[in-house]
Amino acid sequence: MARLTDRAFEILRAEVDKCAAADSLAGDVYRRMVIKRLEKLRLQNGTFASREEIRDTFKDEFPNFSEQALKAAVKANRPPGLFGKIIFAGSLLGSAAGIIWLLNLPFPMIRWPVAKTMPILLLPSFMSMDHNYRQAIALVEQSDQLVNKATAVADFDLGEIKAKEAQKHLDALPVWFLGYYPKRYCSFFRCSWQFTFDEFEAARKNVGRMEAQIFQQKNAFTQLNQVEQTLKAAKQEYQQAKTAADRQKATVNWQSAIDQLNQIPAETLAGETAKKTLTAAERDFKAMGGVATGSVRADNLIEAAKEFALTAAVASQKPPHSAESWQKIADLWQAAIERLSQITFDNPGYLDAQTKLAEYQNNLGTTKIRLTAERESVEALNQAKSLFASLQNNVNSPRQNPAYALGQLQEIINQLESVKPGTTVYPESQKWLQSARKKQQEWQKN
Repeated sequence: MARLTDRAFEILRAEVDKCAAADSLAGDVYRRMVIKRLEKLRLQNGTFASREEIRDTFKDEFPNFSEQALKAAVKANRPPGLFGKIIFAGSLLGSAAGIIWLLNLPFPMIRWPVAKTMPILLLPSFMSMDHNYRQAIALVEQSDQLVNKATAVADFDLGEIKAKEAQKHLDALPVWFLGYYPKRYCSFFRCSWQFTFDEFEAARKNVGRMEAQIFQQKNAFTQLNQVEQTLKAAKQEYQQAKTAADRQKATVNWQSAIDQLNQIPAETLAGETAKKTLTAAERDFKAMGGVATGSVRADNLIEAAKEFALTAAVASQKPPHSAESWQKIADLWQAAIERLSQITFDNPGYLDAQTKLAEYQNNLGTTKIRLTAERESVEALNQAKSLFASLQNNVNSPRQNPAYALGQLQEIINQLESVKPGTTVYPESQKWLQSARKKQQEWQKN
């Protein structure tokens, strides 16, 4: 078979002549070179030259070659029609093997007339059909065994491969030929199988059913893997949770994972595996329930203590404060401490509670010191005022002893000096102290 048909050669030569005429300098030289290449293609036997192979013969010499002419040449460089192809192939092969190959081409218009008159000539086709059919049936059975008696997800993977191979063999069967002429083959070779449309459709339905079943099974395993990861993460979150909010979030995720396990189809292999996982998860969740109850109680007590502590801390800002205010602040710290003290050693929140308890007890101690200082300072100032009033009365008396008056004045100064800085009466006490010392200096001079 020539690689370039005569018709294609003539179309190309005409366009080459046209391009060469347009090039007055080297057109004739280029023409002879291109024609020589085209002649070489026309003399070669083999597959028809492709579009690119044809273009390579002239693209360097005639870059302005008409694309329309090239398209027409490529179209003309094609094998003849079906009947021409049969005649050509028969004449070329000229042998029994070639004729049989030709008659077994997968074209109904060839096979049908032959099957009616000389079906023995279609023996290769029948054998191929027999092989594909037997392979399809065997692979369908293997896939069915793997899918319905699977013990692991790997069985479904292998079953999927077998089902796809079975489908390839089914696709290789000429459906339009089933139920008719293979019966002739069976009459010659006494085949035990019945090559019918019903059997073909049954096999194809089995493949489709198994593909859907495999998809469901593998999808269930994917769902199971995701749920197991969620369950594991929820357990870790709960164990590592530091706050009530974190523990509550982990608990919700844990319960959600258990609910998802219940949603895995029970008829799947993953569903059977999920039952065991579900039993263990529910047992752990139930055991966690008692711990969770204690954790919730501890969390509530800690949160309540924090509220009292926050109120106390706010009230302590911008001192000094009166003794009544310091007492209220101390009561708030004490209330926070009492709530933390209710959390026992075996409670999951015990460590957090002890950390806060140490902080609050320290704050309560500081508050009590400020309270005591405020009370004593107020008492000292009041004592100093009372002594000062008594001293004034004695000073105005004609029988007043000067040494006794100085002693009383020193006692007043001592009381004023005992007033602590940072108390509400400290600024006032400093004024009284300054006045008392001045008075002391005046009396000492006299």
